[in-house]
Amino acid sequence: MRIALHYFSWAFGFTALGLALALWLGWAYSGTLSGTFAFFVIAAVLAVLEISLSFDNAIVNANKLKQMTHEWQHRFLTWGIVIAVFGMRILFPLLVVVIAAGIGPIEAVKLAATKPAEYARIIGSAHISIAAFGGAFLMMVALNYFIDEGKEVDWIAALERRLRACASIRGLEIGLVLTVVMMFTWVLPPGTEGEFLFAACAGLLTFLGVEVLGQVLDRASLASEAAKGGIGAFLYLEVLDASFSFDGVIGAFALTQNLFLIAIGLGIGAMYVRSMTIMLVEKNTLAEFRYLEHGAFWSILILSGIMFAQTLWHIPEVATGLIGAAFIGLSLLSSLRFNRSCAR
Repeated sequence: MRIALHYFSWAFGFTALGLALALWLGWAYSGTLSGTFAFFVIAAVLAVLEISLSFDNAIVNANKLKQMTHEWQHRFLTWGIVIAVFGMRILFPLLVVVIAAGIGPIEAVKLAATKPAEYARIIGSAHISIAAFGGAFLMMVALNYFIDEGKEVDWIAALERRLRACASIRGLEIGLVLTVVMMFTWVLPPGTEGEFLFAACAGLLTFLGVEVLGQVLDRASLASEAAKGGIGAFLYLEVLDASFSFDGVIGAFALTQNLFLIAIGLGIGAMYVRSMTIMLVEKNTLAEFRYLEHGAFWSILILSGIMFAQTLWHIPEVATGLIGAAFIGLSLLSSLRFNRSCAR
């Protein structure tokens, strides 16, 4: 237990700092004890929300990270945290407002600080594009895992075997994603189809672009076998993390409209996800639990569908987190059952 806690030492420190900042922010904005305590509670809830939504992200990260060198693993834990916390939790929402409102970055920061309701409204207006982009990217991630001839272990065998058997059909993943995109484009309210279609295609092309760029960069840097899993894998993980973050960032505005409080709460959660990723790699947890990885990718596939569905209906983030946790929990139980049967 003590060894496991070692992996979360930085996360614990960041939690203490983040919650202290939330208290200070609450006092600065409200000037009352009740307002200060409310900021503290919201920061804690946002952190839990981020962890629950991103646990499958940690498992998928670990699957990719175990192929990387120790140097690049360390870079992912350090640089990756900076990009995840400051890039997706602060710069991304600001960038959305800059583009949607046609204002400068400084004006966007002022808007977030002085008119949080207007800031949240602008973020909400870009929800269709964000959901379409993230849904397409994550669906490609999940299908790319299941439609693979090299995949040897099946959890939900009836489905996974059929998907694996179709791996010889070139471009099948792209075709399936485009089919889903066309279906939603067909039923979306008039006037939103173009925005949805453009963003979904951008998500699809981003996945393909990251795959191609990653292979090119890794091949260019392969001075030895040990150099594999370098900058290309790092880039893939960062884009993957960004796609996972869309849901949490947008959902956070349902709890608070304060950008800085959102950054604190989600940043705390991101630290735990990073620490969990490294623990999964170094303790070789994925090898010990046979189906845990499968549960994570099924969770991603469901999440991608939910992101598409959110363009039509409001789906609570709590429900999204519970569905993902359910698949991971079931896969963990199946893994434990398999381990017990092998031990007999």
